[in-house]
Amino acid sequence: MQLTTWLQLVLGRPFRRAGHRTALVAAGLPLHLAVVPLWLWLLGTMAALVPAATPLPVLLTLVALPVLLTLVVTPLLTVGQRRRYRALVGKDLPRPAVPGPGRNWKSAVRRLTTRALWRQVCYHAVAGPLLAVLDLAVLAVWAVALVAASIYVWIWALPPQWRVTDVGYTTQAAYITAGGLALLFLGPRLTGALVRLETRAAEVLLGPSRTEKLARRVADLAESRAGVLDAADAERRRIERDLHDGAQQRLVSLAVNLGLARATLGDLPADARKVIDEAHREAKEAIAELNNLVRGLHPAVLEDRGLDAALSGVAARLPIPVRVAVDLSQRPSPTVEAVAYFVVSEALTNVVKHAQATRADVTVERIGETLLVVVADDGAGGADLAAAGGGTGLAGLAKRVASVDGTFSCRSPAGGPTVITVELPCAP
Repeated sequence: MQLTTWLQLVLGRPFRRAGHRTALVAAGLPLHLAVVPLWLWLLGTMAALVPAATPLPVLLTLVALPVLLTLVVTPLLTVGQRRRYRALVGKDLPRPAVPGPGRNWKSAVRRLTTRALWRQVCYHAVAGPLLAVLDLAVLAVWAVALVAASIYVWIWALPPQWRVTDVGYTTQAAYITAGGLALLFLGPRLTGALVRLETRAAEVLLGPSRTEKLARRVADLAESRAGVLDAADAERRRIERDLHDGAQQRLVSLAVNLGLARATLGDLPADARKVIDEAHREAKEAIAELNNLVRGLHPAVLEDRGLDAALSGVAARLPIPVRVAVDLSQRPSPTVEAVAYFVVSEALTNVVKHAQATRADVTVERIGETLLVVVADDGAGGADLAAAGGGTGLAGLAKRVASVDGTFSCRSPAGGPTVITVELPCAP
């Protein structure tokens, strides 16, 4: 049983995919040779007309005709190559970027001058004939191998008199059969190598260029990152709603019940009243902390009324005067709004904690497709982005801004003032 399995692996594995690969090579032969007659026509025309001093307009017309026919048949041949790979080996060749549709002469010129078209012309006119030579060689190896390996069948098809008169054929046929079997084992490897070469050439010349692949990759990454940011923003909103409608309401109810108990139960012992008072106080502190947490996640006023109202609320809670000026012709996306709110809120918190400032100014305006946010204070200065922690303080703000392709800068000389400037893209 083990010997049978080993023989199946050794003898059957090379031929497992040889059929599809050989069919791919055979189907590619006419496609690779399709442009050869046009270029032979071109070379023949030039060889015949140039020595005869043919007028230049006539020469250019006759030379341009096979070139134009090549440009016409190139897209058709490319479609045929894509279908060949899809049907025989199940591989989809990536498509290069093409100009948009149009019927005016500018669109035609734009299509004729694309690199993708001329890479396809190079494949069909240069690489194709070279690959056709290799296709013929591999198919010839298969034909010779099959004929040689079955030489005894051909011999027995001959008249019996020939076998009787030429008794030395058995030794020669044995050698031929051995050679045919060797070629049969070599055929799948040659076919596989040729298919890999053709596939690589097709991917390079018929598919997108390296620049186009990188551009597509960047676009895909930008789209996926935008999706992640939107999902994270939606998750923050969900957490904010759950806290506001769930835990916060329960704490408020607890605080109200404790307040009623303290007010109505007058005959309680002093120790019990003290416990109720402390529980009531801690419940109110928990409500205040939860309110701050909710506002930090995603305040409801930001979603309902926008940046102006949300930032005004932040400024009203600070112990120093803050002037807020918001000038927006239209609201940016929710993600950009959340980043702008977070930056201003954290920057003002840092002003209160570290800047020793007496006032601060916040300016938010939309200039074209950019949201400009400026936070300035008259504090002691000396804020250093490079010296900040990797995920906290100014460095954390810079990372939050970079997550939406924004720019963050901080100018804070010793002695002040400190000016934080943020530019956020808000193009649709």
